[in-house]
Amino acid sequence: MTAARPLAVIVLAAGQGTRMQSPLPKVLHPIAGRTMLAHVLAAAAALSPDRVVVVTRPDAEAIGKATAPARLAVQAEQLGTGHAVMAARKELEGFHGDALVLYADTPLLTAETLRRILAARDGGASVAVLGFRPADPAAYGRLVLAHDGSLQKIVEAKDATSAERKIDFCNSGVLAADARTLFDDLLPRVGTNNAKKEYYLTDVIQIAVAHKLRCAAVEGAAAEVLGVNSQDELAVAEAAFQRRARAAHMAAGVTLSDPATVYFAADTEIGPGTSVGQNVVFGPGVSVAGGVTIKPFCHLEGVRIARGAIIGPFARLRPGSEIGEDVHIGNFVETKAAKIDRGAKANHLTYLGDVTIGAEANIGAGTITCNYDGFFKYQTEIGAGAFIGSNSALVAPVSVGANANIGAGSVITRNVAADALAIERSPQVEKPGWAAKFRTLMRARKAKKD
Repeated sequence: MTAARPLAVIVLAAGQGTRMQSPLPKVLHPIAGRTMLAHVLAAAAALSPDRVVVVTRPDAEAIGKATAPARLAVQAEQLGTGHAVMAARKELEGFHGDALVLYADTPLLTAETLRRILAARDGGASVAVLGFRPADPAAYGRLVLAHDGSLQKIVEAKDATSAERKIDFCNSGVLAADARTLFDDLLPRVGTNNAKKEYYLTDVIQIAVAHKLRCAAVEGAAAEVLGVNSQDELAVAEAAFQRRARAAHMAAGVTLSDPATVYFAADTEIGPGTSVGQNVVFGPGVSVAGGVTIKPFCHLEGVRIARGAIIGPFARLRPGSEIGEDVHIGNFVETKAAKIDRGAKANHLTYLGDVTIGAEANIGAGTITCNYDGFFKYQTEIGAGAFIGSNSALVAPVSVGANANIGAGSVITRNVAADALAIERSPQVEKPGWAAKFRTLMRARKAKKD
């Protein structure tokens, strides 16, 4: 792609999405923790466009909020894809360069494929279209090529002849053209002489060819142009994304014990040499360094994990957690907004929320940081080398000094000094012979009742 030529991206997001059967607008349904619209905008952003315009319908306020910082254009009536692109014209006033048309319900397109379309423009095509070869082309518009390989026209499935329906090279809808040519010369000539009586964006190809403009078709992978119009198709797109993500992470040096059971978010970052066990879920905002071990059945979201850490099995790391080098987070441990320094350990049955834990501290089984009073959250600080005995409750706000010890079963409500031992529990009372007397009494009562 020629760097000197400006680029505007137009994302069409005005569809009703009625087949989703959901109050949530179609393009705001998530795939891998990111809305379909956000996936498309991310692919567009990788091209460093000068302008991005999202076209939506008048009643889609939620979509409008999700477009920032892109510009928003409103298609007052849904009269076809050509009409939708024309709705973006005002937001492109004064723009000179390429216009790239994308669809907010086609979330799996990659920036690499989009660059190939723009490269076809560099090769001299006035208009370039992305095509693909689906397993079943029945419902798709066909790309009709000339003998020299140039694109002659696009025929919608409902308008295709029997000969044209035999073509397996289909239209994805993605199109790139010179913006002034598209808006001044091509789109104004599009009519509604078709089965749906709509303004088809695809008609610009035949119009361009009639005006001696060269058009090109670029072939892409069918998996990338998967459109989502129903909950079933959303699940298919999620599965396709996960297959791609698993392959990419393994190619980058991440070991997946059972790839099919590991689920990634769109922004998951994992360094080489990390091992991920079965049934692990990565929510949004996870960054894992290399050399980390994540054991089976863990759920991570909004967390940073440093090199050498061991996580799980059955651990839940919630947003705001920062896990330091060589930290151990064991089974049934939950962290939230927890900053845990190098070499600290919490190996069993523990809740650590709104807490700072120093290096080499040891957190015993059953420990709870009591961080919420029903109205506000409070902070707990545990110093380096501290030892927290099993079944302890630390009632925030409270601090435990470096190398201090907390006796098992204690409820700590006041700060504990460094190197101190804090014990809070009722004194143990022993009554000799009581158990034997109790058994004798109860057996007599039971015998009398029987």
